[in-house]
Amino acid sequence: MPAIALFSSTFTNESKIASELSSLTASQIISDKDIIADACSKYNVDKNKLEQALYAKMSVFNQFTLEKERCLACLKASLAAMLAAKERCVYVGFITHLISSRISHVLKVLVIDSKEQRVQRAVAAGIPEKDAKRQIHKSDVSAFELTDFLYKKEAWDPTLYDIVIPVDKNHTIESILKFILENFHKSAVQKSEGSVQALKDMALAAQVELALLGKGHNIEVAADNGQIRLTAHKSVLNFGKLESELSEIASAVRGVKGVEVLRGPDYKTSIYRKQEFELPSKVLLVDDEKEFAQTLSERLISRDVGSHAVYDGQQALDLLNNDNPDVMVLDLKMPGIDGIEVLRQTRKTHPNIKVIILTGHGTAADRKVCMDLGAFAYLQKPTDIEKLSATIYDAYKKIEKSGTMAFAGGASSRNGRYG
Repeated sequence: MPAIALFSSTFTNESKIASELSSLTASQIISDKDIIADACSKYNVDKNKLEQALYAKMSVFNQFTLEKERCLACLKASLAAMLAAKERCVYVGFITHLISSRISHVLKVLVIDSKEQRVQRAVAAGIPEKDAKRQIHKSDVSAFELTDFLYKKEAWDPTLYDIVIPVDKNHTIESILKFILENFHKSAVQKSEGSVQALKDMALAAQVELALLGKGHNIEVAADNGQIRLTAHKSVLNFGKLESELSEIASAVRGVKGVEVLRGPDYKTSIYRKQEFELPSKVLLVDDEKEFAQTLSERLISRDVGSHAVYDGQQALDLLNNDNPDVMVLDLKMPGIDGIEVLRQTRKTHPNIKVIILTGHGTAADRKVCMDLGAFAYLQKPTDIEKLSATIYDAYKKIEKSGTMAFAGGASSRNGRYG
């Protein structure tokens, strides 16, 4: 029995369409929430992290944490298992973008309408126009972020779907349902030996991704009947060493029959480096001296400390609305919102963040205020990079002990370079 994967722009009667499809095909509706809950349980990943991977803009720290890749791999693994275990399902939401296009017995459907019509439909349902526009914009941005990350394509790109249905005057809900069902019953959408194997390949590729990402390797993975193809898109000095390590990790995954490691077409454009998840990887630097902050960030990264710099208090607070650093290194004397106010608000809204004060103009009174507000440490400029690095490591140790680290990853050696 084939399945349906339905993705819709918001306010296109998507819930009613999904419900009617479920009734007409005697199928169970599987939503984002269902797959997130399953992945949460199977892989012990925080629910919020899985939601952020699907819906949120990629973290500025992701190059150091690979958090989005790991969360999406967990979701793909859970989704593949669900596809294999359950017959008669209608999959709805962002998870549908994780289904391999090679699985031909899943009919991928896009239902879409213009922004103007969607706003009108929302207003008719009692939602204020301003709120409707905000919801539509947020949903569209999330969809485009995900498909760009996965495929370098826009969310409404027709090549991502088997059928695309515009909701207009010529397409009532009844006609939309009829068109979907006509395609659903075509022989090309029925299960075949090839499509069943494609589902097995999706499941195996997800498990290999998880194994590699757990060891800090962000590599393109493809599976074909137990044969794994790994493609490195960033250059490395010792390709043989990388090839050996990747092959060893992938070969240990159950179901893998063979491993091939290839160089991608853009192999020479950048430097490959595996990530070390036991090292500090989400450090936010806040300092209005832009050159100092950038230099400090570079020096920390050279010491395997993943960092990102912003240049005033407002930028720091704005970033906290969408991101979750583990450690903040904060200057006190800044124009606008000063460091003490940033510390105060951070401790109120994000109490798990360890804040290290780094200032060249602080007084004893400032130090007392900061420590009373809950700062982890108070350091003076000029910066002793070794002392700062050690303080950051101490903060991370405390976070690890408290169990509030954003995403616990696999451990590996300190040196992630291949040379």
